[in-house]
Amino acid sequence: MSLTIPRRSRARTAALLALVLFAATACADGGRGAGAAGSIKIGLLASLSGTYQAVGKEIRAGFELYLATHDGRLGGRQVELVVADEGNGAATAVPAATKLLKQDRVAALTGIVGGGSVAAVYPLLNETKVPFVGSNGRPELKDVSRIWHTSYLSDEPGEAIARHVRDNVDGSVYAIGPDYQGGWDELRGFTDAFVKEGGRLANPDGKTTFTPFPTTTNFTPYFARIKASGADAVYTFYAGSAAVDFVKQYAQSEISDLPLYAAGFLTEGGVLDAQGEAARDVYSVLNYSPDLDNAENRAFVAAWKAKNDGSPTTYAMASYDAAAVLDRAIEAAGDDPSPESINAAIAQLGQIASPRGTWQFSPSTHAPVQKWYLRQVRQDGRALSNTVVGDLATVGG
Repeated sequence: MSLTIPRRSRARTAALLALVLFAATACADGGRGAGAAGSIKIGLLASLSGTYQAVGKEIRAGFELYLATHDGRLGGRQVELVVADEGNGAATAVPAATKLLKQDRVAALTGIVGGGSVAAVYPLLNETKVPFVGSNGRPELKDVSRIWHTSYLSDEPGEAIARHVRDNVDGSVYAIGPDYQGGWDELRGFTDAFVKEGGRLANPDGKTTFTPFPTTTNFTPYFARIKASGADAVYTFYAGSAAVDFVKQYAQSEISDLPLYAAGFLTEGGVLDAQGEAARDVYSVLNYSPDLDNAENRAFVAAWKAKNDGSPTTYAMASYDAAAVLDRAIEAAGDDPSPESINAAIAQLGQIASPRGTWQFSPSTHAPVQKWYLRQVRQDGRALSNTVVGDLATVGG
């Protein structure tokens, strides 16, 4: 016995089957950034291992703190945060970013510790058309249409402190730092601005001395060179475990009496605890300090201390601000936020209230136009801390 289906029923069945197949295909493919209903995927790439592990962990904690204080939502949408390890640089950052951008299909990417990692991931961002809201330093890039930073450009700390060093050092200054992208940018920012302001470098060839990275752990031979140069002060940039080694050995060296100026990362966060008394009196330049007196900072510091030991760092602050930027942008991007609409919304944000003070994105560099602060490691109660002792330049634009 055969079963004959009426023509009208066959049409309805075919239409239903087509609808089911379409839905299955859509679910299998998935929209970029789509998670569960009403949610959004955000990728966070940071150094969770290697030399800059402490920095990466601060970046992750800062972003997660913003989510914790905003019901786990950005722009009203529940966030699925996909975290990956940047490691020590481009070799590990690129495959991790590739997974986030091409497999996890995040709607936006944030984090990244190293400037070299940013440069290496940059082509992937252009290929996938995903906006990047970075929360640490970055090098100059030709096309920043999808590149935003809540921290700084890597040459800006040195640029901001150069005039102060020239005005306060009677003589020449020796420049030294690590031999990789971040070190090149950080030291170039200082030396270019310092020489332009009339300062004199003590380096025999007039160029920064670069130490192999990440292999240099013994700085004693370099201190001997500084001594031989007749320098009257030193300017440097190191971070993470290299900063601990440099500062501890400096305090025990034959040049320990020379004033030490640095980009603030030299004594920022947990490295200061590890350096201890060796870091006393070091001067640094940074865009943030937890003792800044404004309402946003007081709330941020209180929330941080409720969840973490110690005070927040510039790394945590910038990542917290990256979440704030995405929060406003995703909300402004409408009912179905895409990477393109989120990126367009970021460009329209204007001024951003922040623990560092109010800032805004430069229309040309997409990095903050912000004030920089002079800090000195001083006693604060029973502990040493980076205490703001003055304002420096406002840099950016």
